[in-house]
Amino acid sequence: MLASQVSTQVAQEDQLRADMYDYLAAFLSGPPTGDLIKKTISLKSDETELGVGFNALARIAKTQNEKSATSEFNALFIGVGRGELLPYASFYLTGFLNEKPLAILRKDMASQHITRAPNVFEPEDNIASLLEMMAGMITGRFGEPARLEDQKQFFNRHISPWAGHFFSDLEGAKNSVLYAPIGAIGRVFIEIEQEAFRMMAS
Repeated sequence: MLASQVSTQVAQEDQLRADMYDYLAAFLSGPPTGDLIKKTISLKSDETELGVGFNALARIAKTQNEKSATSEFNALFIGVGRGELLPYASFYLTGFLNEKPLAILRKDMASQHITRAPNVFEPEDNIASLLEMMAGMITGRFGEPARLEDQKQFFNRHISPWAGHFFSDLEGAKNSVLYAPIGAIGRVFIEIEQEAFRMMAS
């Protein structure tokens, strides 16, 4: 969705955070490709809550292919008229699309030099786009890597208030099979980020 690629060295732990944001965004921006499914099958993790989610995802991915994953993605997010879930900040925070949270986001995007790609037409407060923005801020995709304080402000304003709720809904959605562990992973990761930012000095 987003413009401007800049290669910048970042700390390993920050690169891992960015990779997680990008990984979740890859599943939520469109149906997963066969290559993404194959990579997911090979995942092996530990017995932490996050690791359990990845191990479950790898097991389920073995039963999937591009066709089944696309069908599930469409049922969850596209549907006839609309999908089971509406993954937009405005909807989760106000009950309507294209509301004040989107206007605030657009101002904050401008301040971070983040622009929407010309071939993308859906609102920028889609969960996948917000995850991509966080990854880009961490790695310097839009210029220099954002200061941790700026990351915290963006996360607390645009992701923290609703993303955990969205991922819980995704985890329990009736059409979720492959996406149920994606929901669990996303929910736990958002909790980890919330706690890390909470521990930062104000």
